[in-house]
Amino acid sequence: MKHRAFALGLPVLAVVFILDQWTKQIAIDALSDPARYIKVTPFMNFVLAWNPGVSFGLFQGQAPWVMIIGTAAITIGFLVWMWRTRDRVLGIALAMVVGGAVGNLVDRLRHGAVTDFIDLHVAGYHWPVFNVADTGITIGAALLLIDSLFGGKKTSR
Repeated sequence: MKHRAFALGLPVLAVVFILDQWTKQIAIDALSDPARYIKVTPFMNFVLAWNPGVSFGLFQGQAPWVMIIGTAAITIGFLVWMWRTRDRVLGIALAMVVGGAVGNLVDRLRHGAVTDFIDLHVAGYHWPVFNVADTGITIGAALLLIDSLFGGKKTSR
């Protein structure tokens, strides 16, 4: 079946997106009024942060429509790639990236910035605050990299 990877990827995409939006709403409700943080472990807090940029706060000075159009264009490209591939691992990896990208895109459209809330830290150093969508994008990108390095010779058509 030609689009088996796409059919397998769609539920993964949906889970990443739904889990992302659900956890972001919980974070907004729990952390915004009054503003506070919740210590979860000695190395992790939940704290509400709004990111108008992309990963790690890059490109914060860009106009919001540039971020929205750029994200939408990349997402469409990845969806086409996901549709065309027959490789299941590649389909799942692309679905994770797209699910996360759509989750963050919805935030930009609703709030003008991405909702971040997971704060990892060690020895006074804090990793940039992130969310479930960012985790999906990162895991998906890692799978893409691993597949490209060790997946062997494959065709996308």
